[in-house]
Amino acid sequence: MAEPTRPLLTDSNSLPPRSLDETIERYIGSFGWAQFLQATLVSFSGVFDAQQTFISVFTDFEPTWHCTESDSFCHDSVSNICILPKTAWSWNLSPHVSVISEWSLQCAGSFVKGLPESSFFVGCLIGGLVLSTLADSSMGRKNMLFLSCLIMSISTMLTVFSPNIWVYAFLRFVNGVGRATVGTCALVLSTELVGKKWRGRVGIMSFFGFMLGFLSLPAMAYINRGNSWRILYIWTSVPTMVYCVMVRFFVCESPRWLFVRGRREEAISILKRVASSDVTMSLPFEEQENIDEKPSVNIYAAMKVLVEKRWALKRVSTVMAVAFGIGLVYYGMPLALSNLDFNVYMSAAFNALMDLPANLITLFLVDKLSRKNALIGFTALGGISSVLIFALQNMRIKNHGALQLVLELMSYFCACSAFNMEMIYTIELFPTCVRNSAIAMARQALVLGGVFSPIMVAAGRKNGVWSFGLFGLAIGLLGLFTVGLPETRGSDLCDTMDEEECRDRRSNNDMASSVIA
Repeated sequence: MAEPTRPLLTDSNSLPPRSLDETIERYIGSFGWAQFLQATLVSFSGVFDAQQTFISVFTDFEPTWHCTESDSFCHDSVSNICILPKTAWSWNLSPHVSVISEWSLQCAGSFVKGLPESSFFVGCLIGGLVLSTLADSSMGRKNMLFLSCLIMSISTMLTVFSPNIWVYAFLRFVNGVGRATVGTCALVLSTELVGKKWRGRVGIMSFFGFMLGFLSLPAMAYINRGNSWRILYIWTSVPTMVYCVMVRFFVCESPRWLFVRGRREEAISILKRVASSDVTMSLPFEEQENIDEKPSVNIYAAMKVLVEKRWALKRVSTVMAVAFGIGLVYYGMPLALSNLDFNVYMSAAFNALMDLPANLITLFLVDKLSRKNALIGFTALGGISSVLIFALQNMRIKNHGALQLVLELMSYFCACSAFNMEMIYTIELFPTCVRNSAIAMARQALVLGGVFSPIMVAAGRKNGVWSFGLFGLAIGLLGLFTVGLPETRGSDLCDTMDEEECRDRRSNNDMASSVIA
């Protein structure tokens, strides 16, 4: 009589793997074509994420205007448009190019003008809190990604029919709620199907998707220049709807998440789909009675665990603090470009292009540099560059505007690189059961920086210390908090909190032994 099967997955020619990382690498390889196609499709969600994040740059701007009368009372460069008769001036383009001109908001307060963008980021915060833990608990990575993209695409299409600023702001809020978990689910889902050797490179793929979306937006806006802002929302909504269908039918659920949830047959089925045809896998039905009970499906269970465990609370607090500093620069620098008097299409394109070297450098260095040293280095350099922009504002130097632009691009580049590195670092710091929630909390802190950055940019128009100065100090100082985190380069991904705690204790014991020796 055949002996009972002991490991979760077995074949006839190898010893049983000890972890899910080893299982994936032994049976389906650390990275194959099936995994590449899955990761590419999932990472493409970053295109639509970026488009909705920065679309307001081209839909909510205040257009230029000109005088229509020869009366000396009207001067294009010095006159306040709000004190001029409506017959004395006119927009240079059609009023429908922007929500400001279409709804005559040129004389409205800064709160009303900035309400749609602020509503979007508030939606991101609330959506992250409400939806993020669903990916770790009841819904899973794939279903959460599908739901998020669906909410984002429907709200984008409905935005086209907005009759006023209030409905427009509400729909932007709904859009932010949907967008909140897109990046998190894509990053986690794409990395949980590969072995540790390729985990960092696959994680970078989602950042390339975001860069492609950011870069495509100014191109689309330039083609649409002079036409209604509503057309831009149509152009970004339809592809997102098509993508939702692709996710529903072609994307696989994370086998790691299925395994942790106790759905082992489904996990094995997915692993078989991406494995080579000559590999045989089996599930130990003999051991089904020993399988642990499924964890609680309380949507806040993962977040509760992160707070209750001291080591987890320390880690999540640190990554959130660092993410907040990165977010101030990441969202604030593109907004502050208007103070440098550059063409809006060119300035957005330059900043989008900075994502390319940031992603490439992170791609090539992710397996060579320690996570801590890289993150501290990027945040420090970004902080110094930002502070130097403020310093140049008070110096009489030739071409200081060009120097400011170079420093701005350098600071934004460092923020992009630091963000990429921190997301990969966070994946490795937390086990599968809470990983999606931990990354979501880090991204929430990043978005919180985006909520404050427009206010700081507005205050910085009069005194640069409130924008560039504080940006630099925040990202530089908060980046130093990384010193207290453990190094994770080359480590296996843990699946449970107990497994992570055991590894942490072993690491501390080894460190203590080396110090004593």
